[in-house]
Amino acid sequence: MNNSALNRRQLLKGMSASLGLLALRGFDVQAAAPFYFTHGVASGDPLADRVILWTRLIPGSGQHSTIHCQWQVAKDREFKQIVSAGDTSTSAQRDYTVKIDAAGLSPNRQYFYRFLADGVASPVGITRTLPVGDIDQIRLGVCSCSNYPQGYFNVYRHMAETDLDLVLHLGDYIYEYAEGVYANAVATDKLGRHVEPSNEILSIEDYRMRYGLYRSDEDLQLVHARHPFICVWDDHELANDSWKDGAENHSADEGDFQARMRIARQAYHEWMPIRTSSMGDQGAIFRSFKLGNLADLIMLDTRLHGRDRPLDYAKDLPMQSALFQLSDSGEASLVSQEDAAQVVAKIPSEQLKRIVTPFDFTSGTPIPVNDYATIKDLTAETLPQGWYYLPDSQSFKQEALVEPGRTILGADQEQWLDSQLQASKQRGAIWQIVGQQVLMGKLRLPMLTSEQLKIDQAEPEIRYILEMMQLLAPDQLPFNLDAWDGYAVCRDRVLTSFAEQATNPIVLAGDTHNAWAFNLADSKGQAVAVEIGTPAVNSPGLETYLPTDPDVLAQAIQNASVELFAVDTARRGWSEIILTADAMTNQWHFISTVLDRNYSVESSEIHYCKAGDKRFS
Repeated sequence: MNNSALNRRQLLKGMSASLGLLALRGFDVQAAAPFYFTHGVASGDPLADRVILWTRLIPGSGQHSTIHCQWQVAKDREFKQIVSAGDTSTSAQRDYTVKIDAAGLSPNRQYFYRFLADGVASPVGITRTLPVGDIDQIRLGVCSCSNYPQGYFNVYRHMAETDLDLVLHLGDYIYEYAEGVYANAVATDKLGRHVEPSNEILSIEDYRMRYGLYRSDEDLQLVHARHPFICVWDDHELANDSWKDGAENHSADEGDFQARMRIARQAYHEWMPIRTSSMGDQGAIFRSFKLGNLADLIMLDTRLHGRDRPLDYAKDLPMQSALFQLSDSGEASLVSQEDAAQVVAKIPSEQLKRIVTPFDFTSGTPIPVNDYATIKDLTAETLPQGWYYLPDSQSFKQEALVEPGRTILGADQEQWLDSQLQASKQRGAIWQIVGQQVLMGKLRLPMLTSEQLKIDQAEPEIRYILEMMQLLAPDQLPFNLDAWDGYAVCRDRVLTSFAEQATNPIVLAGDTHNAWAFNLADSKGQAVAVEIGTPAVNSPGLETYLPTDPDVLAQAIQNASVELFAVDTARRGWSEIILTADAMTNQWHFISTVLDRNYSVESSEIHYCKAGDKRFS
């Protein structure tokens, strides 16, 4: 046995006893050293004179301690022209992450940076400050939804190899699920992309381990080292379908939800190159950046800060029902819809009873069954064969969908957005880029046949969902209630703010894993903004859930959604957005595979929006 192998074994043994193997966070120790930079470097939240720099290092002794290190920013890769430098420290209290705000920089300039600890140097990173004054253009890379057990991060590698001024990450940077949940069997079994820890992440140690796993990925390290990031979280950095007081993927037996959110925010603060307070708990994440006179970048939190509970068809969609008036003898008479309001106003409530109406489909045509004695004790489980309950789509559209108090932002953030748009317009910025998580465009359920949906091949649970989708599609109900479609009145206020306060708004979204381009219109049908939804880094999209030919599905969704300008329903990739004084262009770059390191790239046509048009042409 050689000395290096012995040293490594001794090191690992020491860490197991004290510092803990978990502190390695996926880093592979090769030989004994005084310190280890375990997860590369990153930069983020650039301003004109400063930028956040990030790294992580652990003591080589395997003993917990406070580590002191230096950081340097230079004009050149050899660090002969250092323009900013300083000392800092880290410890187990912040998971050995280092994050400093490097000031004293010049606007619109590329810089090199590194960290040093006792003669050990980190990798060298490249970053860039934001511009001031007039500039010709700015080039943005936009991405979201990277799921380690779904495959490789080839999208990140392609972004790293592209000349960009800034990367915007719109959330789902990590996923919280346990091993085998929402995973690709090829990625886990053949590529070895297993999650750590293997359980669903709940504790601070769990969240830290999961970030460490993702940040051990060579492609993610590369894109961080090449470009500065501006990030917001979506739900999976927290828990699936989260809102201000809960989440779909959080149950009572998993502890207090707010305590879990504080833990998740703390880990996010530690591991992401984002400018935050020194409290160690990433609080309100909405913030803004000036991109010279060309644009303002306004980053929102549509996930946690002020969001009310998302609507859910399974919970909130009412079934069609009938009102009966009961007599003293126990007989019941049906009250017509025309007379219902008048009857309710005059008759005591104890003499009225509303019952869900079953429909008899045995003749091929749905016939309502309104015999009180027959239906009063029925449930979904005891319906006769061929009888079904049908949704009351009209009531849902006229009540739940347009409830005025529902918000996705919270009143304070909504007011802040309005003030940011107003300030941007007053200072003469040409574009207002609104970076946030979920689609704002109106997306309706597509009309698809059973053959197109391959319903006969679907599992029973999936078949029910597909059949319900077919049932709701003719009523033009929203495709995704978790998006702005589930907060229609709040969206109307924001679109009014776009029309009144902004010059050329551009909305950015992630979350859906597919690529979208919308022409956003207000309640009067007037063009107010465009929206780009970026495809996922590697999380699966609609092709997984709707096994319809992608071209057929895309056309059906466009036919149902008048605001939808372009869509891709089947491929992973990212969005490249170029802004000039005259126009904004968007181009999607799609990778051929996430299950092989060898991949090709196919780019979409360029989507063009001329300044002043507020729509794609």
